Amino acid sequence: MSTELEHSSIFDSDKRMTVVVLCLISFLLLYVKKAFIENETAAFEFLQDRPEGAIMQMISAVQFVSIPFIYLWKFTVIGFVLWVGCFLFGYRITFSQCWSVALTAEFVFIAPELLKIGWFLFVRTDPTLPEIRAFYPFSLMNFVDYVTLDKKFAYPLRALSIFEVLYVLILVKGVNSFSLRAHKQSRATWWIVSCSYILVFLLWLVFYVVVYK
Repeated sequence: MSTELEHSSIFDSDKRMTVVVLCLISFLLLYVKKAFIENETAAFEFLQDRPEGAIMQMISAVQFVSIPFIYLWKFTVIGFVLWVGCFLFGYRITFSQCWSVALTAEFVFIAPELLKIGWFLFVRTDPTLPEIRAFYPFSLMNFVDYVTLDKKFAYPLRALSIFEVLYVLILVKGVNSFSLRAHKQSRATWWIVSCSYILVFLLWLVFYVVVYK
């Protein structure tokens, strides 16, 4: 009984309910961002009665519908990458457990969305669409001029942020929580995440820059 309680953690929460909660929060944040920030910009109001405006509305609708599918795909890919890393290092962690770790860690990225909404609602109250899309709190994007920046570097600079570091820390914590050797080999857990997720993440950013047109 004590062993079960010892290993019980937030990573053991019900997957279906956690996915539903995450999707509902994402729906709400996206709606607030669209309705009260992006749709209030001068560019959107100008295009609203034009064909471009209809295209933008269609893109917005697709964004809402695609949220659960994007999440499921992301958790599956990252869960698999972590599982392969655990397997290579001899950690007996199942794919389902790695999937749960990726799911739980995703809640970190709610914080930057809340900060972004708060920034444009209460601080920078009259932004442009490019400014909204370029802004990402506590990321490398804040150290460059997004106007003159080559567009192929925009996503990587947004992705490299303090929240990505927190995401990695939670992945490490999650792998530890499911590993029977967590207390003895925490350094090995860092190697697992570094050689699996971090490596794949950095390769993805490089690939994105190379193939961007």
